[in-house]
Amino acid sequence: MMGEKNALPNRNSVRGFEVIDNIKEDVERFCPSTVSCVDILTLAAREAVVLAGGPSWPVMLGRRDGVTASQQAANEQLPSPFEPLENITAKFTSKGLDLKDVVVLSGAHTIGFAQCFTFKNRLFNFRGSGKPDPMLDSSALTNLQTMCPNIDSSNTNLAPLDSGSMYRFDNKYYTNLVNNVGLLESDQVLMRDSKTAAMVNSYSMNSYLFWNDFGTSMAKLGNVGVLTGNKGQIRKKCGAVNV
Repeated sequence: MMGEKNALPNRNSVRGFEVIDNIKEDVERFCPSTVSCVDILTLAAREAVVLAGGPSWPVMLGRRDGVTASQQAANEQLPSPFEPLENITAKFTSKGLDLKDVVVLSGAHTIGFAQCFTFKNRLFNFRGSGKPDPMLDSSALTNLQTMCPNIDSSNTNLAPLDSGSMYRFDNKYYTNLVNNVGLLESDQVLMRDSKTAAMVNSYSMNSYLFWNDFGTSMAKLGNVGVLTGNKGQIRKKCGAVNV
């Protein structure tokens, strides 16, 4: 099945699904056809945040897995690192989320890395200007140009989304945005809008506020497009529908 895992915003980015497959295999051994892959994935997302030093939040269970997949739909609905804030917000609101959720859930970029091709335009040819993004801090620009030289072979090089603490869940992501060292254009753009910039400033100064709001937004996100009752199925293997 070609679906969300293969979508452009996730390509060579979302990894570790073998862990979910292993968990599913163990669960099926003891509780066959009972726990869905989407429930396992939702719980795993929460536990990963907790293990990285972040907050916990309540997760409702009872979801069922889909029986179809669409790579085209995923490409259309998932935000990309190149999109303007208006487009990203529209994609969120179409799922019942709001502008605050955009800012809060973007904070997940406190962990992880991005490939150079996702932000290289900011380093050398921002919006076709032939110059770097003027909003990017000059020291950060120099460091990133070293990591991602303007040659095609550097496109898959990796840079941390949060250069200060890429393995720890904290509010440094927002501090980076305030200091104009956000990596992706879709991240730093949060400082170009007065409403989102105000929220970024608040989270940069109050990690507990971020933790609380992140848990709330993740709970909302976990209830988007849920299948229950007779809809969908409980897959036996997460990578394929039951036959």
